[in-house]
Amino acid sequence: MSVGGWLTALRIGATLLFQARIAILLQLLIVQFRPDIADRESRVKSVSPLNLRNEYDFVVAGAGSAGSVIANRLSENGNWTVLLVEVGLDEPEISDVPLASAISEFTPHNSQIKTEPSKNYCQAMNKQQCNWPHGRVLGGSSVLNSMLYIRGNKRDYDSWESLGNPGWDYDSVLPYFKKSEDMRIEEYKNSPYHHTGGYLTVEYFKYQTPVIKYLVKATTELGYDIVDANGATQTGVTNSHGTLRDGLRCSTAKAFLRPASKRKNLDVSILSTVEKILISEDNDTKRAYGVQFRIDGISYKAVAKREVILSAGALQSPQLLMLSGVGPKDHLDAVGVKTVHHAPGVGENLQDHVAMGGMTYLVNPPANYTGKDPFTFNLFESITEKDVEEFAVERKGKLYALPTSEAMAFINTKYANKSDDHPDIQLFLSSISHESDGGIFVSRASHVNNDFYAEMYENIIYEPSYGSIPLLLRPRSRGYVKLRSSDVDELPMVVPNYFHDPHDLNVLIEGANFIYNLTQTPTLKSLNARANPNRIPECSSFKFPSDDYWKCHARFYTSTIYHPCGTCKMGPATDKMAVVDHRLKVHGIKGLRVVDASIMPTITSGNTNAPVIMIAEKAADMIKEEWKS
Repeated sequence: MSVGGWLTALRIGATLLFQARIAILLQLLIVQFRPDIADRESRVKSVSPLNLRNEYDFVVAGAGSAGSVIANRLSENGNWTVLLVEVGLDEPEISDVPLASAISEFTPHNSQIKTEPSKNYCQAMNKQQCNWPHGRVLGGSSVLNSMLYIRGNKRDYDSWESLGNPGWDYDSVLPYFKKSEDMRIEEYKNSPYHHTGGYLTVEYFKYQTPVIKYLVKATTELGYDIVDANGATQTGVTNSHGTLRDGLRCSTAKAFLRPASKRKNLDVSILSTVEKILISEDNDTKRAYGVQFRIDGISYKAVAKREVILSAGALQSPQLLMLSGVGPKDHLDAVGVKTVHHAPGVGENLQDHVAMGGMTYLVNPPANYTGKDPFTFNLFESITEKDVEEFAVERKGKLYALPTSEAMAFINTKYANKSDDHPDIQLFLSSISHESDGGIFVSRASHVNNDFYAEMYENIIYEPSYGSIPLLLRPRSRGYVKLRSSDVDELPMVVPNYFHDPHDLNVLIEGANFIYNLTQTPTLKSLNARANPNRIPECSSFKFPSDDYWKCHARFYTSTIYHPCGTCKMGPATDKMAVVDHRLKVHGIKGLRVVDASIMPTITSGNTNAPVIMIAEKAADMIKEEWKS
């Protein structure tokens, strides 16, 4: 590490000590003043191992964005018994606070998965590994994520059906988006695309930093209208829709599990590590009949009379399938797992919304700005003891903000068909930047090394600024997930293969060009918006701004948007790489379904949490239909 890197590390360490005091104060005030967050009466109670039933109708492995929905909907039938098994704990109280969303990434509620080192991407990260947070908690990644509610593009789902998956076109899935939704944004309550009264509440964020209005206006000056990105038209700019309830995070645990947790036919077992799916091989018929899981070092078996439903997410559902002997035979042989069913597609087809992080733009607040709050996010002005007290006692203020994406835009690059509503880049418009948070949130979450931070941000630290992140909506590159060993406690090997197809990088840099062009609009010129004067040393031989510079930048500051999917893809039996059919049943194994982001044959055009909830809603109805007799 360079001298600059060591100095940055020392400063960040000192800043973290200060912020830890703020976090402790927040937790204490939540306990004292916010019974709505503590929610003692509704919290999920875990079943004791001594009280587990001998058998259940359904066993659900994973209580994340999908598993929570499935457990709720199946337990609606009082004649069925359901066991939900989750490796993590209940969601922490502080995760309800939007501004504290980044904190959960540094806790045991995150599996701490990282990509394998690469020379083609993630070059600015420690050991050239990108951080891929993955929920390990009731509610899964809906407890760690940025709460953004985006359904994707109509053509995403029409494409799924065209790949041999009947019933997955947009018109067929829209009712399931609406089924779960309780839309609280006033202007959309009566829209044919929305619904009120569902378990999942959707709102605007309760606080907006002043600079965001300027960023939204600047985007309209480049030709984009303000739209409902979850409605008739996706192309355009919008204030972010969030899975929020009264301004607080509405995870799937809060939305779906807590209301169902008092049902006598639903058992939830936390701190329970699923070791494998139990599969019988009688008379050449392979059937899943339960799961084996571990609590405090003791293994238990839960028998499923009807089905096992795997909802462990796009990284750990394929891991559990392979540990259970379902996967590519050559790979299973290599790690010492007996093959029960050769399924070459398990772990393949990995997709993610690759993004270009690290772009900071300095501004001068308007001369006539007289607001009491900072114009842009600033660590020591936006998170103070006074702000914590205001949140806890008065239930308002800056802690209700999501500074990483207070607004967003879906835009067309030169590679998109502009006559069609099918944008190829999503932009997050942010009041926070890498220098304005002192390196303790955004950069740490991305795993950025201290040398890179020192070179790029240390000399402009805490100056007024904003950030924007372009992400590629439909990557062509495909990665994979593999086992490191036959040990369930060893995290899987994740290789995203970002930019393997050069088209991905070509499209992504158009997003960076658009962000730069925003500074040339009248609105942002009035703020003297200008790019960070520092350049990545390894990219400094290229003219700035230029396509070559942006390509270099993207390979250094490569960022996930936490949307892995596709590793147990849905498709017909004629597709040898398909893992599940259009009913989400695993090919070749009776009594086993996969219900989570891993079944997506292609990634959706936007944040994936809302589509995963839709998938679970639809799966629950399919299961009910098949077992109604």
